[in-house]
Amino acid sequence: MDPRPLLLASSSPYRRQLLTRLGIPFEAVSPEIDESPARHESPEQLATRLATAKAEALAPAWPDHWIIGSDQVACLQDGTLLNKPGNHELAVQQLTRSSGQRVSFMTGLTLLDATSGKRQSHCELFHAHFRKLGAEEIENYLKVEQPYDCAGSFKMEGLGIALFTKLEGRDPNSLVGLPLIALTDMLRNWGLNPLLQPPGRSAKLET
Repeated sequence: MDPRPLLLASSSPYRRQLLTRLGIPFEAVSPEIDESPARHESPEQLATRLATAKAEALAPAWPDHWIIGSDQVACLQDGTLLNKPGNHELAVQQLTRSSGQRVSFMTGLTLLDATSGKRQSHCELFHAHFRKLGAEEIENYLKVEQPYDCAGSFKMEGLGIALFTKLEGRDPNSLVGLPLIALTDMLRNWGLNPLLQPPGRSAKLET
């Protein structure tokens, strides 16, 4: 299969920053999809379905591209989903519930060939074990980083690393929102090896 231009189906600055690390030119466009979970859908199924839906939503307008869709679902040990909090109050509630618990992150990934409809999909599992956090620690952390647009209410690449006692998983990039190891595998499967590419240009964000 001949490599095609890459399109990231996301407006997330975190995913754009991660994809830039592969050194392959790409563009980024925000897809419009319904992210509501389906009845009886597991977190893994939800993450993978939404990743695929994001890629498919852009396929008609970008027919000659390989489209990367990714979506993350976080849940407590009892299965409670942790969404992006959006504000301070909900972030406090999430971190309070996560304190002393293992939180699982399922990051769905789809690489779609918009021309043929062929696709590869994967769900990357990663566990974060939270320290027992006091109210003052939670308040101070949120004031420092304000991670209100992040599932689980933290930024692992910043001070958020101090929230954990242990991280378990193959690819810590999946915590940020894009499993680069799995994506590299997919690109190589279709003949695009990031290790054999010239340095890429910066991503161009389309709205």
